[in-house]
Amino acid sequence: MRAVAAVVRSGRLSPAPVIGQFEAAVARTLGTSGAVAVSSGTAALYLALRALKIGPGDEVLLPSYVCAALWHAIHAAGATARVVDVDPETFNLDPDDARRRLRRRTKAVIVPHLFGLPADLEDLLALGPPVIEDCAQTMGVSYRDRPVGSFGAVAICSFYATKLIAAGEGGMVASASSTLLGRIRDGRTCDEQVRLVPSFNFKMSGLHAALGLSQLQRLPVILARRRRIARRYDRALAGLPWRRPAIPADRGHAYYRYVVRIPGGVDRAMARLLAAGVTARRPVFNPIHRYLKQSGFPVTNGIWREALSLPIHPELTERELQRVLSACERIAHRRGRP
Repeated sequence: MRAVAAVVRSGRLSPAPVIGQFEAAVARTLGTSGAVAVSSGTAALYLALRALKIGPGDEVLLPSYVCAALWHAIHAAGATARVVDVDPETFNLDPDDARRRLRRRTKAVIVPHLFGLPADLEDLLALGPPVIEDCAQTMGVSYRDRPVGSFGAVAICSFYATKLIAAGEGGMVASASSTLLGRIRDGRTCDEQVRLVPSFNFKMSGLHAALGLSQLQRLPVILARRRRIARRYDRALAGLPWRRPAIPADRGHAYYRYVVRIPGGVDRAMARLLAAGVTARRPVFNPIHRYLKQSGFPVTNGIWREALSLPIHPELTERELQRVLSACERIAHRRGRP
């Protein structure tokens, strides 16, 4: 809060020097040469698509098992979203299914690193179209000894109140391309432009940047706490029928979510946990293909039925964690099913 108060005292809410400091810090974290702060993660993706010159007549691949905000950004850019099934172990976009759905009109692949686990970047990059990495849930995590965000043409972040780095609101676009970053800067403001191009007020305020920067400076502590809680879950659920998160050996995990799979479905487990004073939810409200009334997504359908996100955040107290662990052990052990 001292960082936010300093911005207020300066009298410069926007633009403010702290915005540039936040951009530089995010670029370092993601391993890119630059970053541009914007008003939200959805705005970040929209501007990334615009910077890649994606619009009407173009298609963009994205996983069905993801927040619907990605679909909204694609739609706002005038492109067509083409949804893809996901990997049954990691829940990330399945490269094989993506390859089957490629077309000549496919101009980008959006790759969310879901729940804190990096996607299979090597195979996804090999598809050909530019990759947009969604790092909202995985900042500070590596894939094959390189930070996520440094692989694709563009990386985006969200700093909404529930995200890994929480600034209340805000987003970021990062890239190694000065050309793309220049286009994004042009697109985030609608005043004092060198060229008159369609733009919106997508700027980040100094207040949000100050809060985001202070949170980013605590990222190692945040990740360490999340990983400690995850290890407690791992030990408590070992030998029980709930399947723990799968982590390939070549990547880390931020544990933005601790997601278990419950054979048979999650409804009864959710109700029993709630009765024990524990709120646990499906980590994705509704897969995109279900909104679009499309078929052909068997893995996503199975995960949606069986995936449950257990409480995990840095402010979880030991007493609260013990309550969750005890309830999970009791409910998972009962008849070996939800």
